[in-house]
Amino acid sequence: MALDKKNPLPSTPSPDDPIPHGPPPGAMRRLCAFFYDSLSLFAILFAATVPALALTGGEAIRPGNPLFLFYLLGVSYLYFGRCWTRSGQTLGMRAWNIRLCTRHGRRIDWRLALLRFIAAILSLILAGMGFLWCLFDPEKRTLHDRLCNTVIEYIPSHRLDAAKSPAP
Repeated sequence: MALDKKNPLPSTPSPDDPIPHGPPPGAMRRLCAFFYDSLSLFAILFAATVPALALTGGEAIRPGNPLFLFYLLGVSYLYFGRCWTRSGQTLGMRAWNIRLCTRHGRRIDWRLALLRFIAAILSLILAGMGFLWCLFDPEKRTLHDRLCNTVIEYIPSHRLDAAKSPAP
């Protein structure tokens, strides 16, 4: 934030001002959060299949059914989108003290969540290379974070405790 010599209070931040973030999480922390989220997503998709089976009269849904795949992608987007737009954290991210935000430290909106979701799928389709991008990136950002201008930050436990405690 820029300081005015006549007014010592910080002015409104400009888009060019650097935004302080927590340090980027390491690859192992990201991988563990990804594993947790995979388990969570598997359970959610399993539960989401029950109503689909009711529509087929209990018959198995054919593998590769495009309508069912689109439905599961929609359910996946709703899970990630709700978590990212609400707190910036999925269940796995919360367990490993990492958070998603914009480069300006704000929560993302649903439009950016959709863009990031699609970009993350592309990162995964590229044999996971978009996720491995963070190993070589100077800011430790993944390809989909670069494309969407988002940041994953590590939140130390003492910052989480301070955020949860009520103000006096």
